[in-house]
Amino acid sequence: MRIYFAYRLLLLLVVAVPVRAQLTAASETQFRQASEAMRQGQLDQAADGFSSIVKASPTFAEAYLNLGLVREEQGRHPEAIDNFQKALQLKPRLRGANLFLGVAQFRSNQMDSAIVALRKETAAYPKDANAWMWLGVAELEKGDGQGAADALDRAAKLSPDNVDILYHRGRAHLFVSNDSYSRMFKADPKSWRIRQLLAESNASAERHIDAIAEYEAAIKLAPNEPRLHEDLGTQYRLAGKTQEAEQAYLKELEIDPQNITAQYKLGVLAIENGDAARGKSLIEAALRVKPDLQHSDYNLGRAEMLLGNDATAAQHFERATTAAGSDPDIIEQSWYQLGIVYRRLHRIAEAQKAMAAFQKLKDEEVDNSAKALKRYQAQQNPNSAQPPPAPENP
Repeated sequence: MRIYFAYRLLLLLVVAVPVRAQLTAASETQFRQASEAMRQGQLDQAADGFSSIVKASPTFAEAYLNLGLVREEQGRHPEAIDNFQKALQLKPRLRGANLFLGVAQFRSNQMDSAIVALRKETAAYPKDANAWMWLGVAELEKGDGQGAADALDRAAKLSPDNVDILYHRGRAHLFVSNDSYSRMFKADPKSWRIRQLLAESNASAERHIDAIAEYEAAIKLAPNEPRLHEDLGTQYRLAGKTQEAEQAYLKELEIDPQNITAQYKLGVLAIENGDAARGKSLIEAALRVKPDLQHSDYNLGRAEMLLGNDATAAQHFERATTAAGSDPDIIEQSWYQLGIVYRRLHRIAEAQKAMAAFQKLKDEEVDNSAKALKRYQAQQNPNSAQPPPAPENP
């Protein structure tokens, strides 16, 4: 894992500021030349320059730091560590010194020392996302999943779009999850939580029948545990077993009358079964408690359509087509239903635009599916993309 070059260049610009106070004019020129050589990747030239400076000015911490960076880039980790440590002896709070020391120690498999150095950097500069990231990486390598997750969460807050941070943060949380599940299996292999975990795994893989079996097994062990019946109902619904889904949602509300999502899902199921008045009533009651329930406008629009309230349905579908974070399938269907409602309201031009928007999304869906199929076929048969051989001469 390489040190971030852009970060290193930024550091070089910072440490070049105090030169005049510590170096002669000749050494200052040499320092700038060495820094420029490092920027251009001329590592041997940079190393020679910084080595000369530390001999002439052995108390100049920044020169030791930059020499350490060059040695680290050259893969000479012990020399890099030695120079970083000298820089810190001269200037204990020198920005970046503990960070790069920790990275060099990490790359030398000195995990305990690396973690100590990186913790010092995060303590001195708590807004440095790179320092938190490297601390998390080192702690994860040491096997401290929770410590790694905590550090990488801090890094992600400081730099939310950094893909390296997000990658390592995912690794850390996966480590914690796997460790928790492993401990759970060892602690009580017959626990209803084990069945719940297996059910959730099957549900994620869209193996709805298997998920139903595991949820039912969990419920036998913990019949009054909140959320189990709700999750069972969702799997029944996805498997097309609407009567069983309704009974599961009703049982959930019997156990936990305050479960708003179960109430909402029961309302959606009622609409799908053609009972629009009941579905609308359940959804509106749920929204009074939790106004941000996902896809509520789409489902209320469907209810109003069934009730013949086309103008109100149009308002719901209009909002559904622009809802942030909505499922693409829901947006697609909202445009379709909106086109039907507009037609009923004799708003022909708007109906045509809505259907055109639906068709565009539908075409994109088909195109993306075709591309995905081609990628899959290419992965399964690397020779499929090659042209067939030319026919032999008769």
